[in-house]
Amino acid sequence: MFNSLLFDLMLVVLIGIVSQWIAWRFRMPAIVVMSVAGLLVGPILGIIDPRESMGDLFSPIITFAVALILFEGSLNLDFKEISGFNKPVLRIVTFGAFIAWIAGSLAAHYVAGLSLSVAFIIGGLFIVTGPTVILPLLRQAKLKPRPAAILKWEGIVVDPFGALLAVFAFEFIRFINRELPLNSFLLFFAASLFAVLLGCAVAWVVGRAFERGSIPEFLKSPVLVAVVIFTFVFADEIMQQTGLLAVTAMGMTMANMHLTSMKEILHFKENISVLLISGIFVMLTASLNPNVLIEIFNLNIILYVVAMLFIVRPLSIWLSTIGTDLTSKEKLLVGWIAPRGIVALTVSGYFATILQEYGYPDAELLTALTFALVFATVVAHGFTIGPLAKRLNLTTTDESGVLIVGGTRFAAELAKSVKETNNEVLLIDRTWAGLTHARKIGLNGYIGDILTEQLDYHLDLTPYRFILAMTKIDTYNAHVCEDFAPDLGREHLYQTSFHYREEGSSMSISGGRPLFTPAVSIYALEERMNGGHVIRKTAITKQYSYTQYLRERDDKSILLYIFRANGSIDFYSPDVELQAQAGDTVVTLTSPTKTIERVKERLDVENKESDIPMEKLEELFTN
Repeated sequence: MFNSLLFDLMLVVLIGIVSQWIAWRFRMPAIVVMSVAGLLVGPILGIIDPRESMGDLFSPIITFAVALILFEGSLNLDFKEISGFNKPVLRIVTFGAFIAWIAGSLAAHYVAGLSLSVAFIIGGLFIVTGPTVILPLLRQAKLKPRPAAILKWEGIVVDPFGALLAVFAFEFIRFINRELPLNSFLLFFAASLFAVLLGCAVAWVVGRAFERGSIPEFLKSPVLVAVVIFTFVFADEIMQQTGLLAVTAMGMTMANMHLTSMKEILHFKENISVLLISGIFVMLTASLNPNVLIEIFNLNIILYVVAMLFIVRPLSIWLSTIGTDLTSKEKLLVGWIAPRGIVALTVSGYFATILQEYGYPDAELLTALTFALVFATVVAHGFTIGPLAKRLNLTTTDESGVLIVGGTRFAAELAKSVKETNNEVLLIDRTWAGLTHARKIGLNGYIGDILTEQLDYHLDLTPYRFILAMTKIDTYNAHVCEDFAPDLGREHLYQTSFHYREEGSSMSISGGRPLFTPAVSIYALEERMNGGHVIRKTAITKQYSYTQYLRERDDKSILLYIFRANGSIDFYSPDVELQAQAGDTVVTLTSPTKTIERVKERLDVENKESDIPMEKLEELFTN
């Protein structure tokens, strides 16, 4: 009854998306959940076999998915983003990648038992470290900026080139084995050059069309999908395996054109890639032959995974960083963390099919070998990056960086006060206009949507311990806190009060802690700022205790945060009772009248008569 192609496609997509949700909900690596789900419905329970039900469509679907996934990965290769990083990054993504290719290939041949031809092809693919896996791990581990930057950009830069290196190795092996004549091998380089030029040209045409407004907003994503597939197929028809190079060049070109419409392009990436990654990964694992699955537990494959973890990766990092300023602790951490992700598995499935068609029977093991490496690295690195980083003192857990979401006037003034404490602070808003006040007072802001996965590629969130969701959309604030709860912990997530809650209503919003004491909405905070209220800092001393301060403070003032003597910050919330000690500073939002009274008291104490009338002082502070 349910034995149909339509049912299998539906089940694959459904299982993939549900797996993504389960991974998000229970803070698990998505690739692990999708692996288990695909294995359950495929070789274990035998509910579906996509390779059998899809027949001739299986390979084209995988191929198109790989092309789109590589394109979305290359969209993140903005060279401007890595221009500030020093020598270690460049050494790792060049010399380190080469060492990883050679060492990994030798391990695949001598340990896993693959032929030299297949080993060098798969060795090129396994240089990738999977940005779709490494970025969530970095956010979770809260690494210090330098090791986080190295791991982040290695994943982004190397990932698209792993497949290209595998393509080159494939053609080179065919040439060495005299399966490909010299003129055909040279033709491959010519075709590769053509593919690069084609990708660049198509990217330029599409990018200019986007910039001129020749393509309406609602058509940008469909046009981009169609153009990527066209570019891939056109290049591949001229010379097989060059289509991947064409779409990668296309993505890199668009990334470095700095298009004003790049935000819409990246929305395409976010929506399409999640669906493709989920569906294709389930398809590949569900299509595993039970006999091949058993091969995962083959001693040679297990030893190969161990060699990749403990020999190949550390060796490539240590050798490539000789003469750089990386510390031994940083080398140890970077040399251990290298999770393989979706691209490795999807592309290996693609090459497994191609190599078997060209008469390499041992290529049947590629999917199982890749699955074993991907699963092992994701689990091992996912559960050890945090403890290892803490042991090596490479985390930023002691910092009190603050990320403020929402660019209101109050948010900007709060960010300014945090900046004055020498703690990291960043103001982020979805629009340029939303950061107007921040620019007026000399604060740098970031334009973007914090809920998009794409922001991880361009913004390092590791220095920030707290997130304050302070936009004028309460549901958005709640979503921000829910999204980052697994990474930062709910105790570090705050949101302004629900502004349209009726008095006496029991309705509540899930998300972060209510912000400030008393908890008020961002609208109320804005009204106070526009009414002349100011952010005021009061030092707590042995002579002027916190108890005395609370007794004498203005009843209408709002307690914002305490700046501790050790440089850390604690935000007020009705859920938590804070105590300040001597040496701490209490920061509040208070009325100008109270501030004026304090000024006059100070003037009186210093025996300096002020002839400025009270009304004039109020006018000055209000304006």
